[in-house]
Amino acid sequence: MSTIRQFQVTFDCAEPERVARFWCEVLGYDVAPTPQGFATWGEFNRSRSPEGEEEWFACVDPSGVGPRLFFQRVPEGKVVKNRVHLDVRVGTGLVGEERLAALEAECARLLPLGAVRVRLLADDTDSCIVMQDIEGNEFCLD
Repeated sequence: MSTIRQFQVTFDCAEPERVARFWCEVLGYDVAPTPQGFATWGEFNRSRSPEGEEEWFACVDPSGVGPRLFFQRVPEGKVVKNRVHLDVRVGTGLVGEERLAALEAECARLLPLGAVRVRLLADDTDSCIVMQDIEGNEFCLD
């Protein structure tokens, strides 16, 4: 018998709060409650980092269905393509021109938030748009 486990997706990044707030906008997520005993994420970070730097931040699906997203500051920048990426499901059940229109509309919504369009991968049924978030992490509008 298999066991279903909850999981979170962790992003290595330079600016955890900025990247987390971007993903909150993309996915309709909320900023996660602060760790127990802390009034704000800033207070939590100051207690953990001697320099008082922003080290961690998180966001959650308000419906409780999607995974928690956790963002941690790392010193190195992004160098190569992600080994794992998110697919933002905006065209589920749609095909052809209707699917492309849904993908393009979502792309247009995300560009002003700082997302970057990389390329359209188009075919008759399963088109997607490859994008990057505000720190260059790849994701797909699917």
